[in-house]
Amino acid sequence: MSLAPAPYLPPVTDTARWLGHAGLIPFGIGALLVWVGLAPDQHDFVTFAMSAYAALIVSFLGGIHWGLAFRHTAPPASLFVWGVVPSLVAWMAVLMPPRAGLVLHGVMLVVCYLVDRRVYPGQGVAHWLTLRFRLSAVAGFSCFLAAAGS
Repeated sequence: MSLAPAPYLPPVTDTARWLGHAGLIPFGIGALLVWVGLAPDQHDFVTFAMSAYAALIVSFLGGIHWGLAFRHTAPPASLFVWGVVPSLVAWMAVLMPPRAGLVLHGVMLVVCYLVDRRVYPGQGVAHWLTLRFRLSAVAGFSCFLAAAGS
């Protein structure tokens, strides 16, 4: 049994934490606005805007895997393959009526987190998972809440 020290993991920076939480603002405002009794054209705009924003975030989460792959001289193909899946699903979700697309975005936020729970430790970035969980939980819940109000 080895008692080697655990590898040093740099802390999640305050800047990343602050920007991550700021990125939840469109989710929270969008989910709230869906439920305040907007005129139909305003409601349609808010749900579409929220779906488009969710698609950007889901695509960003996939892109992280490309960044992880770039750190390797011989990266596993799975990082590249998974890296494009969220973008393709998010694109399909934006083309759907928002009440359905927002559900798909919410599901993808959960799926991306579950994939990251498996991938991040092997890539040496497991220390980001706590922040990822919090951000994904709020963003996914907001998508589901907005879909329910659509």
